[in-house]
Amino acid sequence: MSKSKLNAAMQAIDWIKPKIDSDSIVGVGTGSTVNYFIDELGKIKNLFKGAVSSSEASTILLKENGIEVFELNDVNEILVYVDGADEVDALNNLIKGGGGAHTREKIVASAAREFVCIVDRSKLVKTLGNFPLPVEAIIKSRSYVARELVKLGGRPILREDFLTDQGNQILDVHDLDINDPIFIEQIINLIPGVLDNGVFANCRPGKVIIGED
Repeated sequence: MSKSKLNAAMQAIDWIKPKIDSDSIVGVGTGSTVNYFIDELGKIKNLFKGAVSSSEASTILLKENGIEVFELNDVNEILVYVDGADEVDALNNLIKGGGGAHTREKIVASAAREFVCIVDRSKLVKTLGNFPLPVEAIIKSRSYVARELVKLGGRPILREDFLTDQGNQILDVHDLDINDPIFIEQIINLIPGVLDNGVFANCRPGKVIIGED
């Protein structure tokens, strides 16, 4: 058990608990820290209506905890979205997608009234980019997308034996300059064949909770 991840999850529960009611929908992200959050969320499942999940893996855990899972298309509002990150800078810009779920994560985060990120201190960085940037690409466009990423200064590597929940592939981009996260997020998403990338700058969290040991 990671005490820091559990601590972050418990802080997130304390943050959202006063905000929810019996009609509330909670958005839930993906990853090891979020798994702790799902377990804690199950303890207060009687206080809210259900959840919208950003991945099939999180959907399974939510259902195992007795939490009803709704499709995004079937809800009018997500009160708060809670998710982890692979890197967080001082302005709350993120890199996400180590688990390959960043496209759905960004959609659910964008649909929520509030985005809360939960991490341990090891995820805090001065500048994004030490963690390779995941880029989800349609399979038939992968080689073209990779060449365009090289033009941006990156070194894309195909994530072997992996498909996203949307049936696409991930290029993990090393050595990319991400001093301007908003620009990088936008310029990569303009490459034909890219579904989305793991920079969360235009859609960054309003609150970051740091779990401590």
